[in-house]
Order: sequence, then structure tokens, then C-alpha cells
Amino acid sequence: MVGIARPLATSRFARARWLVLAPHADDETLGAGALVAEAAAVRRLAGVVYLTDGAGSHDAGGAWLARVRRREAALAVRRLAGRDTALPVFLDWPDAHPHRPDSAAWRATVRRLAALIRLRGVDAIAVTGADEPHCDHTAFRTIALAAIRAARRTVTIFDYRVWTDSAVPPARTTFRTRPMSVGQRRRALLAHRSQTGAAYGAGFRLARTAWRMPAEDVLHLNGIADAR
Repeated sequence: MVGIARPLATSRFARARWLVLAPHADDETLGAGALVAEAAAVRRLAGVVYLTDGAGSHDAGGAWLARVRRREAALAVRRLAGRDTALPVFLDWPDAHPHRPDSAAWRATVRRLAALIRLRGVDAIAVTGADEPHCDHTAFRTIALAAIRAARRTVTIFDYRVWTDSAVPPARTTFRTRPMSVGQRRRALLAHRSQTGAAYGAGFRLARTAWRMPAEDVLHLNGIADAR
């Protein structure tokens, strides 16, 4: 897949203002870490936004775990984008329990994200794809599309993949980022101690196979949304 993808750095999207949407803290590294690093390096990163609070990842979760995962996410973003990057934004949806579309909470999230898109002059969004098996991943993509319409701004949507089955074919048009520095993505992933070790008790833990991440990201062009 990477071999046929076009280099992002020589495309018309190289100078876009990128907003990276991650359903959970660690998805930004697993699926879009190279994009975060590349956009930040040329000062074109509009920010990283997390959908969920992450409190459902462990049996003894709760507000304390949500705070832990926010700290971990902020550290991971710094390791990807540098210390001068903006702090990530947290929407704090309940982990694995997405709000119903058109509910009050859903509409409030759409308005908040639309305001961020306008405020930061976002031209391109990277978000988890429609084929992802997790409900939070697909929910964030739906929210992104609604927020662009509400923002009344032309924004190009790209999908990135975290857990999609390898049998799912790539989009017709794909782009690849520059390779990351050796060890940079792994160092960012290790910021997520709650997801990579046993420090916080029984619960989700990333399989060691997931630690073998490629140096590049592949972005699947979804289309250009224009609500103006």
C-alpha cells in the first residue's frame, strides 16, 4: 500500500493546516504519529483532538484514569510534535459509549469542533476511517463531517487506520508521510503507560505486535467537504 501512495510532502496538501482527530489517547501515535510530526515540523499542525476520556480501558477506571490518560496524551503529542505545539483538546466523551447522533451532547460536540476548525483555519482533517471496527472510531468520523458542515469551511478529509482489517482495500487516492525519526513513534507510544504496561491494573494492554509501527503513515483521501 505504501509503495503506491503519493508523497504528502510534494502534494498540494503539504501546506494545509492539519487537525488530527484521535478517538482515544494512543490512536494519535498508532495511526497518525508521522503526520503529527511532519505537520508540526513545518508549523502546519492546527492541533490534536481526542474524543473519549479513556476511562473504560481498565477495570478500575474512572475520573482518576481519565486524568492519567490526558497527561499521557499530552506527553505523547509533545514527543511527536515538539514542546512548542499547542496542548491537545479533550472532548471527554465516555469511552466506548458514544452519544447518540443528534442528541444534545452530540450537537454540542459538533459545535465545539466546528468552532475549533474556524478558529485555527483548518484546511485538512485526519480521522479514523469508516471501516474501523471500534464504535468510537466511526463516531468521530461522523462528527468530523458534521462539524465541517457547521463550520462552513472547505476542508479535505483523510482517513487513517488503526485497527482496520488488512483485507480492506485502500482508498483510490492515498498519500504517505515522510518517515519519522528512528525511535520517535515508539517513544511517543511509551508515553501511554496505562496502555503499554501493567502499572494501572487489569484492563486493556497493547499487544507487542502493535509496537512494531511503520516509519510512515498512509492517509486515505476521503474527499473535500464544502458547506459554504
